[in-house]
Amino acid sequence: MDDIDMMPNPDPAEDRRRRAGFYVSQPEGYKAFIPKPLPPVPRLTFDDEMVKWMARAERALGRLDGIAQTLPNPELFVAMYVKKEAVLSSQIEGTQASLVDVLEFESGDTSSAIPDDVGEVINYISALNYGLERVNSLPLSLRLLKEIHAMLMVDVRGSHKSPGEFRRSQNWIGPAGCTLQTASFVPPPVHEMNQALHHLESYLHDEEIPLLVKCGLAHCQFETIHPFLDGNGRMGRLLITFLLCNGGAMKRPLLYLSYYFKKNRDQYYELLMRVRHEGAWEAWMRFFFQGVYEVSLQATETAQRIIALMDEHRRVISEAGMGAHALRLLEFLYNRPIVTINQVRDELEVSHPTASTLVGKFVELSILADKSGKLRNRPFVYAPYLKILAEGTA
Repeated sequence: MDDIDMMPNPDPAEDRRRRAGFYVSQPEGYKAFIPKPLPPVPRLTFDDEMVKWMARAERALGRLDGIAQTLPNPELFVAMYVKKEAVLSSQIEGTQASLVDVLEFESGDTSSAIPDDVGEVINYISALNYGLERVNSLPLSLRLLKEIHAMLMVDVRGSHKSPGEFRRSQNWIGPAGCTLQTASFVPPPVHEMNQALHHLESYLHDEEIPLLVKCGLAHCQFETIHPFLDGNGRMGRLLITFLLCNGGAMKRPLLYLSYYFKKNRDQYYELLMRVRHEGAWEAWMRFFFQGVYEVSLQATETAQRIIALMDEHRRVISEAGMGAHALRLLEFLYNRPIVTINQVRDELEVSHPTASTLVGKFVELSILADKSGKLRNRPFVYAPYLKILAEGTA
């Protein structure tokens, strides 16, 4: 660190500007950012607007968690919502795979070309589910983050960049072709990175910090430290989910900010940089609270629409005089909205003719639609449900 930062600063404005950290010139001729530990000093200023947005975010998050309990089978909804988040988070990093691509891949549908980068989305789903299960036996820690990162990077872009290990060399952020000298932002060198990570790990377990405040500050700090050679954006967004669930704010992982960050991409990056350059933690936290509020409302509305759709199609099935197999098929579609007759046969453990008859009846009732027109093992899509889920992922 530079000696100036270790000395008392008589200028309060300068203290505030440098409260997220400061740049230090490196022998190689570039400047790297050295983050200060959380929480910020001087501490966050909660004006009336900040308090308002934090309260709104907490109430909206509570309503979302509550409505999830009213779903007939919450785990099916959660599984699909995880897939949607995986698509959005991966798209921020430049993938082209859509939610439909992922579902087609999972269903084995070969009637359409599947983008090569669908593997990145599949890895994200696996990493998120693994982390949510693993945190029950291993505290949210640097070790757990490395385990999750290893799963995230298996056989995809960046898989050669030390998956599951913190970087041992300098990285940087900027447009393609930039260098350390021309980069938009240079994270801390390895020694300072390791110190910052240990400070962050301690902060994650500070129970005196309100959970949403902790989530917002920790996400920004993680992105600033940038501890991996690749995959930092996805890991930083996963960290929010793990903190919310591990902290008890949500019984199920239903709040994902990737849609909000993607929609407001320029503002998101601008505010992260303002924290580093100006110590503007309050502006970042206001943006973060607004995102939690907005995304919670959207997810609650989505859950309500899915409940209504399920009720409507149960009514249609009942009026058509169909029995228990039809209801089981409907439930299956909420986890697998693109299916083949063979998959229906295997899931319901019925004969092929019975499965074919069920699917045919669902097509007649406009619940399913023939997706490809192929004669054999053709895929069928639960279009009304998929339309609700796919909003915002194009």
